[in-house]
Amino acid sequence: MSEAKKIFIAGFGGQGVLLIGQLLSYGAMYQDKEVTWMPSYGPEMRGGTANCTVCISDDPIASPFVSDNFDVLIAMNAPSLEKFEGNLKPGGELFINTSVVHIDTKRTDVNVHKVDCNRIAIEEVGSDKSANMVMLGAIINVTKAIDLDIMEKVFDHVFTGGKAKFIPSNLKALTAWKPE
Repeated sequence: MSEAKKIFIAGFGGQGVLLIGQLLSYGAMYQDKEVTWMPSYGPEMRGGTANCTVCISDDPIASPFVSDNFDVLIAMNAPSLEKFEGNLKPGGELFINTSVVHIDTKRTDVNVHKVDCNRIAIEEVGSDKSANMVMLGAIINVTKAIDLDIMEKVFDHVFTGGKAKFIPSNLKALTAWKPE
């Protein structure tokens, strides 16, 4: 029996936090994994808080609720890092969007991945609107929670109609970050 990978993604509305979680979830489903996705957001559409949890496992998941002991934490803004870094388990993976977060983690017992999402998106893809896809690519690259190859199928499912034009740039953004 394998243990579920518990992923917590947090930031503010407009950063694509919930979309990162949805895309991870679809990727897991397309790979016949068990998955839960649970969003949480404030009443504001942009600028308010937003976060979601994603649990991915080969076995049934007992509860979608994850409040602490995350395997992976993605902090897309500084308040999220400050609020949730204590909930990451020792040895966990911490992803920090250094385009927005200008403070460092207090933790020395976790693996820190600094991802300059907006800069990378602008320089490599040509638009900072792909910053969340840069972070998604970093998450997939490091955690191996899902296979990167499945994302084209996921994008074809999610980005339909007028949004289909974003598939090539989003695929490019997934591979734009290189680990240090």
